[in-house]
Amino acid sequence: MTLKVNQIVHHEQSKYQDVLIFESSDFGMVLVLDNVIQCTERDEFAYQEMITHLGMFSHPNPKKVLVIGGGDGGVLREVVKHESVEEAVLCDIDEAVIRLSKKYLPGMSVGFQHPNVKVHIGDGFKFLEDKKDTFDVIITDSSDPEGPAESLFKKPYFELLFGALKEGGVMTTQGSENPWIHLKLIAELKKSCGEVFPVAEYGWTTIPTYPAGQIGFMVCTKDSKVNVKKPLRSISAEEEDKLFRYYSKQVHEAAFVLPKFAEKALR
Repeated sequence: MTLKVNQIVHHEQSKYQDVLIFESSDFGMVLVLDNVIQCTERDEFAYQEMITHLGMFSHPNPKKVLVIGGGDGGVLREVVKHESVEEAVLCDIDEAVIRLSKKYLPGMSVGFQHPNVKVHIGDGFKFLEDKKDTFDVIITDSSDPEGPAESLFKKPYFELLFGALKEGGVMTTQGSENPWIHLKLIAELKKSCGEVFPVAEYGWTTIPTYPAGQIGFMVCTKDSKVNVKKPLRSISAEEEDKLFRYYSKQVHEAAFVLPKFAEKALR
């Protein structure tokens, strides 16, 4: 996958990572962290909608939601589409991502403008330490498991998430690329999540600008009776048309259907 660069719009070394924003010929504005594409204006909705709504629709009544990472604001934009949400908190370690997304990625950073949104700049681990039984849904929208986000893919982090969730709480996390490239890593991630949560399932979405055109998510819940592979709540097809460009009830269910080789490896 190659993207033609029309112009470099901004480049800086933040306290934590190399941050680059460029305008491409076919994919609009592109956010790159440590030389890895994070999102493009053309296809970001496939990722943001799926990492958000697979978890949000697996909870009966999400009122308080935490996003860890997600400094571009795209996940927040999706979270507040749920009318039940009374508070959406975003915790990101790097203020540069938030600042630059507000300036250059308005379609995603619109999430920051919602009155129910609160922003905390800091380490997700530390933020969670005193948050016992606080959130209905927690979404970890991190970069890849190298560099500043590495600890967000390990069992101690999932234990912290478990504690910070209320009874019946749901957790979604970026699931480390896709079965074509990182099957061993995904299997380890699923094992770690499964040792903490009674329900831990891997779903995926298509997105052209990520390696091999796919990325996956771990969706976990504290409620052993909930099947996250089917939405717990649903809305009309008309509402789906209005709110989403990728997600639907059918897409939710299809996201957990894996090719046989991946299904066997993750079983």
